Amino acid sequence: QVQVVESGGGLVQAGGSLRLSCTASGLTFDDYAMGWFRQAPGKEREVVSCISDSGGSIYYADSVKGRFTISRDNAKNTLYLQMNSLNPEDTAMYYCAANRNFPLLRAGLLNYWGQGTQVTVSS
Repeated sequence: QVQVVESGGGLVQAGGSLRLSCTASGLTFDDYAMGWFRQAPGKEREVVSCISDSGGSIYYADSVKGRFTISRDNAKNTLYLQMNSLNPEDTAMYYCAANRNFPLLRAGLLNYWGQGTQVTVSS
């Protein structure tokens, strides 16, 4: 049984930073590409960033390029998202997803999800 668990969300002021973590079990972690998605109230779930199984390929949405950094530690079965220079538009529930193939761009095609962690950025 695959389990994906996110952590690290919270309330931060604009300009601040947060680091999200995601652990995955029940699968061979380094066989899976991983991704971060977010969903704000009334909006569709959108990709933020994703990383290939080896970490050699990375994708960022234009809205987060230069501010967010995705990384993974395959020895710890853990995915990270370092978020800097946060602004109120980054406020959303952030989800971690796992998929055999890279990139992870379309939420509707993915099967393995965490429960999400809330990120709120105050102005």
